[in-house]
Amino acid sequence: MGKATGFLEVDRKDREYKPVEERLKHYEEFILPLGDAGTRDQASRCMDCGIPYCHTGCPVNNIIPEWNDLVYNDRWQEALHVLHSTNNFPEFTGRICPAPCEESCTLNIDDAPVTIKTIECAIVDKGWEEGWVKPQIPKHKTGKRVAVVGSGPAGLACAQQLARAGHRVVVFEKNRRIGGLLRYGIPEFKMSAQLVDRRVAQMQAEGVRFRPNSHVGVNVPTQQLMEGYDVVVLAGGSEVPRDLEVPGRELQGVHFAMDFLTQQNRRVGGEAFSERDILATGKNVLVVGGGDTGSDCVGTSNRHGAASVTQLEIMPQPPEKEDKKLTWPNWPLKLRTSSSHIEGCERDWSVATKSVAGKDGRVTGLNMVRTEWTQSNDGRWKMSEVEDSEFVINADLVLLAMGFIHPVHNGLVKDLGVELDNRGNVAATEIDYQTTVENVFVCGDSRRGQSLVVWAIREGRQAARAVDEYLMGHSALPR
Repeated sequence: MGKATGFLEVDRKDREYKPVEERLKHYEEFILPLGDAGTRDQASRCMDCGIPYCHTGCPVNNIIPEWNDLVYNDRWQEALHVLHSTNNFPEFTGRICPAPCEESCTLNIDDAPVTIKTIECAIVDKGWEEGWVKPQIPKHKTGKRVAVVGSGPAGLACAQQLARAGHRVVVFEKNRRIGGLLRYGIPEFKMSAQLVDRRVAQMQAEGVRFRPNSHVGVNVPTQQLMEGYDVVVLAGGSEVPRDLEVPGRELQGVHFAMDFLTQQNRRVGGEAFSERDILATGKNVLVVGGGDTGSDCVGTSNRHGAASVTQLEIMPQPPEKEDKKLTWPNWPLKLRTSSSHIEGCERDWSVATKSVAGKDGRVTGLNMVRTEWTQSNDGRWKMSEVEDSEFVINADLVLLAMGFIHPVHNGLVKDLGVELDNRGNVAATEIDYQTTVENVFVCGDSRRGQSLVVWAIREGRQAARAVDEYLMGHSALPR
């Protein structure tokens, strides 16, 4: 694949960022592409490894060696076709996916994997620039009606696949604009909402209808969908956040991370909101939770002009480098530093919150304690507090980014009466994606729990095939 000796001749080189002092002044994307020549050089590094573990590392099973070879040979349009055969929205994953494919790359054994994510993004961006991305309008209509509830990555992928199979698809979205997590949860500086608008326009040309401001189970009766459509697909997110259940949680200045991020995206997009402004300007900010959502809070706070930003994590600090003999080609636990961390952030691990400190009804800090983790004989990890390790961190704004536990149950889920699994997600298998209620399917975070955008796209595509097969008795859609 690519150039047989490319990995020996060309060093790994990835995209770079604009300077910190420049990018903190705006909310626009700041990654610098490699250009056609640079991308071609990197594609040449894809070796004929025999077993492409990158396929198994990628949730949508991108055919990575093939499009690397096509890019190396300047056959970009063919590379785009191969890329789109497994991924409806590679411009999304090419920007925000953590790239498990690169962790699985054979060249990662030597810490120099192929820049798969960068090449993926370059292919689709060039496709849009050259006008190669066009609506795929079905030749025949089936007359079947499908309602997709939720316009995040799972809902959009599912809707697009079903529309291309000839079904009449309507997407219901509770917010004012289409995109779900893609529009309201991911900061604009990581992925522009214009990319979502571009795909929505393509899908509209393919026959998908969108109904924003339509909260099924609230201002749109659930029964209306059950009576008006042959199939209903639940594609909402895992939106119930994990709370910090400690004394003082009710103080002003303590907010869920997604409330903070969603408000900022609405602000950037010129969309009005009724909530009180949550701003980090001039404040000491504490982000509780060490994952990607917490990292997004760090980047947003820095752009607000925070006085300081500190990110806290209850788990121990991961190693800077994994032991490849134990982990490769699987996703490893190791220290990951994002572009937002580089922009300015203190990080602390193995700490837990005992209570929220405050004065006159407002937060002034967190009362913390150090923790240690020990493993029992059965392999389970247990946390305990370190004696006499209590300390206080001052804060004017606390953002809770500790993950999400399951989809919202009130409204649509309760109305339908679908069975839930032991984690509170809608129960269904990844074989047929059918719930316990006839004609109702589920995909994405509502089914599998909080996960990645690339997993949501995979679930949407697979659910679309299951729905198509259910309606027609057979399906030509790929899984």
